[in-house]
Amino acid sequence: MGTSRAKQVKQSRRPPAWNRFRALLVPVTLIAGLLAWAAAARWSGLPAFMLPSPPAVWARLLSTLADGSLFRHTWVTLQEILSGLGIGLAAAASLGYILAKSRTAERLLAPYIVASQSIPIVAIAPLLVIWFGPGRLSKVLICALIVFFPILVNTVVGVRSVPADLRDLMRSLRSTRWQIFTRLEAPAAMPVLLGGLKVGATLSVIGAVVGEFVGADEGLGFLINVGRGLYDTALVFVAILVLVILAMGLYGLVAGLERRLLVWREG
Repeated sequence: MGTSRAKQVKQSRRPPAWNRFRALLVPVTLIAGLLAWAAAARWSGLPAFMLPSPPAVWARLLSTLADGSLFRHTWVTLQEILSGLGIGLAAAASLGYILAKSRTAERLLAPYIVASQSIPIVAIAPLLVIWFGPGRLSKVLICALIVFFPILVNTVVGVRSVPADLRDLMRSLRSTRWQIFTRLEAPAAMPVLLGGLKVGATLSVIGAVVGEFVGADEGLGFLINVGRGLYDTALVFVAILVLVILAMGLYGLVAGLERRLLVWREG
């Protein structure tokens, strides 16, 4: 209660002009960026296939929406992202809990996990495409691998951040392991785990695009490759814009989930 009251008092002390300025900051920044882009496209002397203007990108966006290609490729990439994120989250959270509870398991597995992260995903992606084919499975696995490590580390940190005194109290009340997990460890580790999920949600977009770059006949990464090969830079800009929107949307979903699950911290 003290924290929420302090926030309310702090917000009430801010002048109305400051609140209006904060509300206008994002659209003003966006408009300024578009104007700078338009000026650079017009007066830089670069040809349109190198730096298309905002109207050209907008026209290309409308054409891809009209023929349905943008929606089709976006839906493919989104399926890969969500599937890879789900698999990576389940695997990382499960293994992270085991490592947090067992020092022996950590000593055995940590060197291999850390070593796997030293290999760039762009080096692993071709192998996965060769092993599992150019279909969606290889892209899902690439997404899962790229989100695995940050969620794993945050899970370990979150579980180990639970005070030992609280665990002892739960045991003294004859709580079962399941009760300790659901009523103590999971809620206590949730803030750190969701922080890792925010990072993983944005990285999953990168994983899907990397997989589609290596080998695919659908998806936004494939669309970028097509635009690059045809010198259709406006199409590349359209695909990048959609990828940014997907990443921001996923981040916003996790942030909303965080506010909903951690509402108890406001008290």
